[in-house]
Amino acid sequence: MASEINRRAFLRRSAAVGMAGLAGRHAFARQPAAGVSKPPRRGANEEIRTAIIGIRAQGKLHIKYHQASKNMRIVTLCDPDENLFADRVKLVKGGTPKTETDMRRVFDDKDVDCVSIATPNYWHALATVWACQAGKDVYVEKPATYCIAEGRTMMAAAEKYGRVVQVGTHLRANKGRQEAMAYLRDGLIGDVYMARTFVFRPRESIGHKADAPVPAGVDYDLWCGPAPKRPFNPNRFHYEWHWFWDTGNGEIGNNGPHVMDMAIEGLNKQETLPAQIVSQGKRVVWDDQAETPNTHIAQYQYADGTLLTIDVRNLPSPHEIGTSTGVLFLGSKGYLSLQLNGTYETLVDGKPGPKGSGKGAHPELVANFYDVMRSRNVSDLLAPVAYGHTGAALCHLGNIAYRLGRAVNFDPKTETFGNDQDANAFLTRTYRAPYTMPDIA
Repeated sequence: MASEINRRAFLRRSAAVGMAGLAGRHAFARQPAAGVSKPPRRGANEEIRTAIIGIRAQGKLHIKYHQASKNMRIVTLCDPDENLFADRVKLVKGGTPKTETDMRRVFDDKDVDCVSIATPNYWHALATVWACQAGKDVYVEKPATYCIAEGRTMMAAAEKYGRVVQVGTHLRANKGRQEAMAYLRDGLIGDVYMARTFVFRPRESIGHKADAPVPAGVDYDLWCGPAPKRPFNPNRFHYEWHWFWDTGNGEIGNNGPHVMDMAIEGLNKQETLPAQIVSQGKRVVWDDQAETPNTHIAQYQYADGTLLTIDVRNLPSPHEIGTSTGVLFLGSKGYLSLQLNGTYETLVDGKPGPKGSGKGAHPELVANFYDVMRSRNVSDLLAPVAYGHTGAALCHLGNIAYRLGRAVNFDPKTETFGNDQDANAFLTRTYRAPYTMPDIA
């Protein structure tokens, strides 16, 4: 296992060399564009030109969310599945956008100011880093990362190249959530010692499907990108990639980042990770090809004793204290229950306390991204990449403990498992050349 860790570290350090096999038009990924620097502040009426990368499911919605902002224009749609272009082009206002199958050509395009990334999870970090190297600002879907090590690389790239990077944890823009967090900060329920998070998301079994020819119009090599290129199977393709370890992080990594993001803000743990993690789960009831658990419970303990749990279920489940997908904060004086839609209720000293809800989600978070693109005041980002890293890393820690079948001890300062080489092997991945992660020094 130690040799495997060393090999992976070598691959990451030598990423720039690995990019040498790309055509000359992709030179930025091998050598960052010369002179990339923070752009000047933009006026409120200055148009920003955006490319949407990944346009099938969430990406289709990105077209809508971005166009809700003023003085921006979608100039490019990018996806390795050409079959999506005809429909998505019709959704774009203000002229016909370019279409590309390879995101590297988008990053090379000087007419693109920023990119919105809605690819599968395993592409999020690499696409973000490449975009930063090319001088593009980035809005990237959750989870920010596929594995823990990618988070620090994304943060380093944003800092080094002066880029705005916003993670799509859209409930950061929800007014109900913001009110609930203010109550927690003000001590409404006393000292908050624990957060219980829930993701109850009933789904159907994916069954069994045979390998098949790659569909016409799909560049399967580009679709696989940094992940292993296995024989094409419909169950590993659109959306169902979530349930395979090569490409996805299971339900804990799919909807888990939303509730984890609420938890870390309420616990005041937005830029630190826990010290101990234990996790149990299983794929129950269904007999299908998927690899990730459909029932999963993980518990985390921070160095100061604060506790955090997540309960993930893809089967019919009871709602607990009004929370189906959300967070229950427990404090010395009571509790605050916050749902995914921003509805919250409280119990304080044994009596019902403040409750409420509020609007605001995807379009408002995208608008915040454009505001910061104009001002370059990254401290105004509602969902900066540092918070996205923490929320995603919690989900990855739960998966690592689950896959090892035992508790793990984590060092939040070094973001490693110390001398636990089996656990450290999960911190990164082996990137398939030429889709390798650059080393951001």
